[in-house]
Amino acid sequence: EHLDAVRESDSGALLRVLDEAVRANDQGRACAAVARYAEHGHCEDGVFELLRRYAISEDGRLHGEKYYATVREEFARTRPAYRWRHLLGLARATASAYGYSVDDRPGHRAPGYEEACRLLGVEA
Repeated sequence: EHLDAVRESDSGALLRVLDEAVRANDQGRACAAVARYAEHGHCEDGVFELLRRYAISEDGRLHGEKYYATVREEFARTRPAYRWRHLLGLARATASAYGYSVDDRPGHRAPGYEEACRLLGVEA
């Protein structure tokens, strides 16, 4: 049902759906957006770039940065027929963790994230 609800085909539109799904903690829709993205043959870089932002910003409940790096490595090693499964899992984990602390409290970011953004001159 989640896959049927995502009808977009353009890479930018699908990335917007993915971003909205992550921010809404909607794991099903996040996975569906990635599945459609792969189905339409878009380059994986867009999905990795979007999910990397959340691997860095969130509080590590699912060890986001480490899991992101693992998925990046495994995606490259896995046969093409199966590699997108890794990104589906990362999308699900990212949507699950968005906005929660390591203690499962909502409304938290990784310690030092805002300061790092300020020092780097990027928007938090």
